[in-house]
Amino acid sequence: RGGRGISNSFLSLSNREKGNYQCQPTFSLSLSLQNEMMQMISKAPSAMASLPCSRMRRELCVWPGTRQLCLRKNLLYGFVRFLSMPFKTLRGVSRSLGVSHLCSVTNMSSTLQIELVPCLKDNYAYLLHDVDTGTVGVVDPSEAVPVIDALSRKNRNLTYILNTHHHHDHTGGNMELKARYGAKVIGSGIDRDRIPGIDIVLNDGDKWMFAGHEVLVIETPGHTRGHISFYFPGAKTIFTGDTLFSLSCGKLFEGTPEQMLSSLRKITSLPDETNIYCGHEYTLSNSKFALSIEPRNEALQSYATHVAHLRNKGLPTVPTSLKKEKSCNPFLRTSSTEIRQSLNIPATANDAEALGAIRQAKDNF
Repeated sequence: RGGRGISNSFLSLSNREKGNYQCQPTFSLSLSLQNEMMQMISKAPSAMASLPCSRMRRELCVWPGTRQLCLRKNLLYGFVRFLSMPFKTLRGVSRSLGVSHLCSVTNMSSTLQIELVPCLKDNYAYLLHDVDTGTVGVVDPSEAVPVIDALSRKNRNLTYILNTHHHHDHTGGNMELKARYGAKVIGSGIDRDRIPGIDIVLNDGDKWMFAGHEVLVIETPGHTRGHISFYFPGAKTIFTGDTLFSLSCGKLFEGTPEQMLSSLRKITSLPDETNIYCGHEYTLSNSKFALSIEPRNEALQSYATHVAHLRNKGLPTVPTSLKKEKSCNPFLRTSSTEIRQSLNIPATANDAEALGAIRQAKDNF
């Protein structure tokens, strides 16, 4: 930070097994500093010959006289990889949140990498990369350019486009991406006439394979009639679109409180350690509403503080965990006495009626 010619380009977030996350900053370098670095490498001092290379430490370097060459090669390789990121402005990132995240989820058979791609003002698309086969998919591409930029950085092709629902801020990039890469568009049978370029129709309970990963399609209406969520049980990951957000749920544009409650219950029936990737970065504003109706919830207080800290640093709050949402999200806590008292919801009201009242209060917040 503050180094000459160095600027934060994006952050890389590694999500290993068991949900452990580590943020690792990644940098872009000015052209002048790149040239200086390359000159330094090419003029490596002879003193470097005294430094043991990694192969020497492992006792695999059988020619000690070549240690300097080995070290310089390793340095050069590392810097080439380091400088291989594009130096042009990442348009899709700079126009939105200024961050990109990469998560790796490993199961018994293969590894699924999930890269968060900010789009528009507050949308998230997600690039899925199966390491073993090289298969790449994208969930809910609001626009094409940020996705193309993310693919170009790693010289990858796009095989599938997965849409959770028909709204333009989740399908706006479909046709351009399909034309450029020949990708197949996947969506709900209910939305077959409303999702641009749809090729593969899936319905509730269908199982589909993304490379070596089983994907369970869960019908989750409420926000729209044909909304679906994509659950990867092997990776303990679900893409919920606009059905479930961190600390909220989607507006009821085409559905009823009863439908939304049913959809949320399908999601909450999954394992608590499930990672939730939603369609928007709304968590900070959602936390303010949640605190206004359940201010004594200590888990919510702690999470709201964490969310504010992340957003102040320009970091995303996604993914969240199902366990965290169960303890903090008011739309998953319709039986909470404090929430009902805050909104004057009668004790005799059922959960669907309570959810409707919470949604109305959120809409007017």
